[in-house]
Amino acid sequence: MSRVTAIVAEDEAPQRAALLEMLEDAWPELEVLAVCEDGLAALDAVAEHRPQVAFLDIRMPGVSGLDVARAAVSAGARVVFTTAYDDYALRAFEAGAVDYLLKPVAPARLARAIERLKEQLARGDDDLQARIEELESRLRPRGERQFRWISASVGDNVRMIGIDEVLFFQAQDKYVRVVTADDEAVIRTPLKELLAGLDPDEFWQVHRGVVVRVAAIDRLRKDELGKARISLRGRAETLPVSAAFLHRFRGM
Repeated sequence: MSRVTAIVAEDEAPQRAALLEMLEDAWPELEVLAVCEDGLAALDAVAEHRPQVAFLDIRMPGVSGLDVARAAVSAGARVVFTTAYDDYALRAFEAGAVDYLLKPVAPARLARAIERLKEQLARGDDDLQARIEELESRLRPRGERQFRWISASVGDNVRMIGIDEVLFFQAQDKYVRVVTADDEAVIRTPLKELLAGLDPDEFWQVHRGVVVRVAAIDRLRKDELGKARISLRGRAETLPVSAAFLHRFRGM
């Protein structure tokens, strides 16, 4: 097979180095265009390089491997996850028909994954986006804690805001804005922690510093430089959308 491009995203340095060394030995034709230590860097790499293959750690700082996988698949990439999940969770990978490498990665298992990737690249079919979404639903823990209320500061007062009232969250300096239809407040909880307690079907991260309620989105526009922003129903304010998250808006 001719030259194949890839990115590798793994937040643990020893695991990252070992995987790169094994890839060099097992797949000489592979050109690794970017090596990333967290999910946000991986999203940027997908948007910049549009690789054919992405090796992604499931659990990474900033953005999960599943979020990066959706962007990568939208850009036409094939995905292999690296994971330390237990046997029960591994069955979710198998049921979702998405390849994975159990840490620490074994050379023989990597070789099988490479052969499967080569077959997929040659075949050029499969609805991988649907498989990623199925995998995410299978991996989501039952009874996972989700926020119902946000305790936020409004001037000298503390207000309890129901999560159903929130239109978007926006990081600003050391705080996060919590914006509703008729008010706003600030909290100190980082966006990364907020995301862990939000329903991913109701709230999307659309930018490094913005998480928005999907139902509140009215439209997406691009300016003459190709930069995207979304407008929300009933609000004049617009919000930025990073190139790495544009895949969420296909068909809108």
